[in-house]
Amino acid sequence: MAFSRRARWTAAVLSRFHHPAQVVVTSFGLLVLAGTFLLMQPISTVGPAATTVEALFTATSAVTVTGLAIVDTQSHWSVFGEVVIAGLVQVGGLGIMTFATLFAVIVGRRVGLRFRLLAQAETSMLSVADVRSIARRVVVFSLSCEAVFAAVLAGRWMIGYGEPFGQATYYGVFHSIMAFNHAGFALWPDSLTRFVADPWISLTASAAVIVGGLGFPVVFELMRTWRRPGTWSIMTRLTVWISLALLAIGTLFLLVAEWNNPKTFGPLDDGGKLLAAFFASTMTRSAGLNSVDIGQMETSSLLVSDVLMFIGGASASTAGGIRVTTFGVLAFVIWAELRGEPRVNIGHRRVADSVQRQAIAISLLSVAVVVVATYVLLVISPFALDQVLFEVISAFTTTGLSTGITAQFSPAGQIVLTLLMFMGRTGTLTLGTALAMQERTRRYELPEERVLVG
Repeated sequence: MAFSRRARWTAAVLSRFHHPAQVVVTSFGLLVLAGTFLLMQPISTVGPAATTVEALFTATSAVTVTGLAIVDTQSHWSVFGEVVIAGLVQVGGLGIMTFATLFAVIVGRRVGLRFRLLAQAETSMLSVADVRSIARRVVVFSLSCEAVFAAVLAGRWMIGYGEPFGQATYYGVFHSIMAFNHAGFALWPDSLTRFVADPWISLTASAAVIVGGLGFPVVFELMRTWRRPGTWSIMTRLTVWISLALLAIGTLFLLVAEWNNPKTFGPLDDGGKLLAAFFASTMTRSAGLNSVDIGQMETSSLLVSDVLMFIGGASASTAGGIRVTTFGVLAFVIWAELRGEPRVNIGHRRVADSVQRQAIAISLLSVAVVVVATYVLLVISPFALDQVLFEVISAFTTTGLSTGITAQFSPAGQIVLTLLMFMGRTGTLTLGTALAMQERTRRYELPEERVLVG
């Protein structure tokens, strides 16, 4: 009876929303508020209780799996506070609707169509046929990967750096969660810069970021068909090949720009420079950990990082940005237009007009948000354009990298970054759909007229 009453209450609440996206945005908002409340408690900090802005900013950064921070994670937050942050990152990374679907499986209840639609809206699944099974596999796969990466990191800190078993395990679990879910929180004030030349730490964290950034649909398809690339779907092909290309291009460009920089790659040997460049390129794919001081990078490196952060990772992954599939679709749209083709084709498949419009809308809305936020922060802060633009893109794409000025913004500037992180996680289109109270379908077509462009 109690479960039946809860189910009826849940159904009544859900019926008040006109679109699943509204529930997604509302759920993330409620989780941010819950995290803010927990972080404001005295038990969450080492010294005085966190201010409202500190707690709100940190909770939003954790839920949106960003990792930007205005206070030092280790010295400001207690172990309880760090556990709260890691928990918020974990829930935010997997998605509230994925957890809701999993809980329905655990209690043995049938998942209704509305819940399936909600899970689809959160995880960007291409089908609602078996969201319940997908949600279970997502959680199992994620936790399994995090456990493996945590074991490697913990072993390295215990054997290579003499950390006690308990401390090494804590470090391993915390940073495994951060890397896999693409959050930039670290338990050292300089992130992972002290391990810049350590391949065990750098490559393990990079592997966690790459796997987490592929997206669950792509990962599941690769697990089935990795030996048969010819059978991959267009989404998987775009994700894999564009991700590899961007990773290689980013590594090359950063290596060239920072090779002789005495404050970043300069003191390292050739192997260390390559490792640092690879790590930095990987982290721009919406991760947020860093092994060199971002604030000391060349302006050209910041520009390359801006572009890579803006593109981000794969759809239905823990990464942010406009996503590599969006970038790929836009590239093929341009290619088709240059060749004068009436349709956009990728391989032996035609891209739907609605997908093209969605890719254009996501990109233009994202550019608009970045431009407006950059202008606002330039007006209210004393920092240079390259620094502010980097912070804005990092926040909006939920990357978490920083040139070191995040904590120096005024409370108003930090609120702007908070809004950017929330918008970046929920998505511009999702947020826009949630704000629209109802969808309208035009039942007629207007006469066509050509408009000169360019």
